[in-house]
This record gives sequence, C-alpha cells and structure tokens, in this order.
Amino acid sequence: MALGARLLLGLALLAALIGVLFQLYHLRKPRLWTLEELSMYNGTDEGLPILLGILGSVFDVTKGRSHYGPGGGYHHFSGRDASRAFVSGNFTGDGLTDSLQGLSSMEVNSIVDWRKLYFNKYTFSGKIVGRYYDSQGNPTKYLKGVEMKAKRGAQLLEKQKSEEDKIPNCNSRWSQAEGGEVWCEAEAGYPRLVRRPGDIALTGKVSQRCACFQEAELGRPGQVVYDGCDYLSTSCRVK
Repeated sequence: MALGARLLLGLALLAALIGVLFQLYHLRKPRLWTLEELSMYNGTDEGLPILLGILGSVFDVTKGRSHYGPGGGYHHFSGRDASRAFVSGNFTGDGLTDSLQGLSSMEVNSIVDWRKLYFNKYTFSGKIVGRYYDSQGNPTKYLKGVEMKAKRGAQLLEKQKSEEDKIPNCNSRWSQAEGGEVWCEAEAGYPRLVRRPGDIALTGKVSQRCACFQEAELGRPGQVVYDGCDYLSTSCRVK
C-alpha cells in the first residue's frame, strides 16, 4: 500500500476513534436539567421515571414509586429540589425550596448526609442548573459554601460527642401512666441537667441533657437539680 494511502487510512481510523471517544464522553457526562424539566418527572405520568433533586443532584427514585408517587409519603419531594424540607419538615409552599438560608451547620450537614444516602440507594441522573451547578455542570460557590458549612457541622458534632462521652448520659423512660423518669446507675452518679454548649454553633439554639456526675463533681457551675428531686437522689421524676 502506498504511503499516501496508509496515511489516509491512519487519519480515518484516528478520526473514527475520536468520534467514539466523543460519544462516550457525552454518554457518561451527567445530564443537565432545568427545574421546569424536572417538574415533569413527579410521578403523575406513569410513563416517565420519578426524579427528585437534592443540593442540585438528581436521582431516579422510580423503584420507590409507592413512596414517591402520588399519594406516597414522600411525593412532595418528587419533580423538584426541596433540599430545605429534608430538615425543616415544611412540605408546603415556601418550604419546598432548595434554599438553605438561615439553617445551622448541623442542619446543613444533615442534608448532605441525605444526599449521600440517595447516592448509595438510588441512580444518579444528572444535575440541576441553578443554585448548585452552573450551565456547564460545575459546582457553584453556593454549593462549595454549603459543603464547607456541612463539614464544620460534622466536626462540631464529633467534638460535642467526644466531650459528652466523658460524662455519661442519664437513663430515661416515659409512660403515659407514670410520666417520665431519669436515673443514674449507682456507680455512675447523680442526675443533673446541663447545657450542651456546642448546640449554639450547631443549631443556633441552646438545649440541655441529663448527665450523671459523681458526688465529688456536684455543685459545679451549670448543673441544675431536677425540680422536686433530692440533692443526692439517683432517680428523678420529670414532667
């Protein structure tokens, strides 16, 4: 075969290879969705898959049609990105939004955990162009900020857990007939209400927990004796 013919054949094969690689790239590249397009996949058309978005990632939840289809308990998530509702519990009107404005780092971390669950359980089906991804499918500054905030929330949660592990929680139980009770095993100490300081950074609020302290530790600042409970009682009734 002449040199020119071999060269032409080589160029043709190279062009064909480039064409195949180009097609494979587009097949593997995640589809980009608009919110309007996504809204059509809310389960009302049985001929279409059911899709939902969370933090701009789209998932095919068709295998959970009984939950995500009309009448299902999670139908409000279908055909939209309602990231905020995963932690707010507001499934109507303005609550079904992808905005996380005003949420704490712990709440944002919880939503990121939900996204991880969907990646593990359902089929990833693309990205939504908008708040979290640009027109090229690249993460926006908003998404990067969300993920940084979630990481801080996870670190604070781990730090709080580590600190609380040093002082054991009380045991607790409740019944409609007898009400509530908290108690510490004899070797664990005495029940006291204490603040959870990490909650301010995690949730923006201050909460309390029941912890067991040894007798030598009693009387420290921040400890609260339950109403109606003896100072050295190992068990206290609670309302």
